[in-house]
Amino acid sequence: MRPKGDFIKNSSWQELYVLVEHWKSDLLFYKDDLKFLRHLEDKYFLWIKGEADLERIRRAGESILKDTRDCDDLLKRVDRHLSRISAIIDEPENQNHRAFREEHMELEDDIAQFIIKTRKNRSELFKIVELDVEVEKL
Repeated sequence: MRPKGDFIKNSSWQELYVLVEHWKSDLLFYKDDLKFLRHLEDKYFLWIKGEADLERIRRAGESILKDTRDCDDLLKRVDRHLSRISAIIDEPENQNHRAFREEHMELEDDIAQFIIKTRKNRSELFKIVELDVEVEKL
């Protein structure tokens, strides 16, 4: 996710702003994706027959719900971060640039971890649904 090299240290504030706008766009996509996954889990829940399947789909649903809360939290952090970049662009002499860049790297790492976790949880939900659909066909 992070551009190679010393991008965060050496980039302009405008370039960082564009990068964070991209993060926000990605997170909004994930928010929609998570809404779809919750809908899929809700619909699939109605078809479950076995107790083991019920427990697996419940765990997957809890993970998707947690991912949704994490996504909302990250979106709030990104909005605050964008506001801080704007303040730095408007009044660069009144800002702690080093602290901001450290916060920027931390936020980027948190978003990357969120994406990894969300993809894993999406994959797990699809495996559960796919496996149960295959069993039903037999």
